[in-house]
Amino acid sequence: MSMRRTTTTRRAMAAVSMTAALALALAGCGSDGGDEPGKEGSSAPSAQASPTAEGKGEPPMDTAAGEEVDPEARLAEARGDGLTLVVHQAKRDSGGFVTVQGTITNDSDQTRNSIAWVGSETSLAAKNPNSVAGATLVDKVGKKRYYVLRDTESRCLCTTGIPPLLAGKSTPVFMQFPAPPSTTTEVDFTLPTFGTTSLKISG
Repeated sequence: MSMRRTTTTRRAMAAVSMTAALALALAGCGSDGGDEPGKEGSSAPSAQASPTAEGKGEPPMDTAAGEEVDPEARLAEARGDGLTLVVHQAKRDSGGFVTVQGTITNDSDQTRNSIAWVGSETSLAAKNPNSVAGATLVDKVGKKRYYVLRDTESRCLCTTGIPPLLAGKSTPVFMQFPAPPSTTTEVDFTLPTFGTTSLKISG
């Protein structure tokens, strides 16, 4: 499946399920100190499952939205486990979402995998293996944590099917969250195994 076709399909799905996804998302936003994914009443994500790669039995990598960002832009940077995550953009969309796009680079001399990036929530990990579904945004002023959007079957609106990252190689990633209030222009971003970094929201 091409990136453009994946993007179109994902956006069409997001438009259809936006109301349900936002309802789940807003209901799941907890205080900055409390909620963790997987607990009742927490979180909200929304997406389309990646289809099985024909003849290989593995889901293809889904990098929808990555084609729309300037790969040279550097909004923020986070490091962890021999990897560097450069965030290119955190943009507020008119549909009530914030889309975060970035690139993860393996700076080590060993292959790294993405298993831990999905987070600790069992249902999310089962539906979105090798993904960045474990990412969160924290609005410190509003004291709320936002999780990657998902649909009612726990399929995330984020990059999925990320293969092991060879030494020196990079992979584009994206994830969508319910948007904080318009008065919130800065949030803390965290992806499991990486340090927390501050993002300024545009749009």
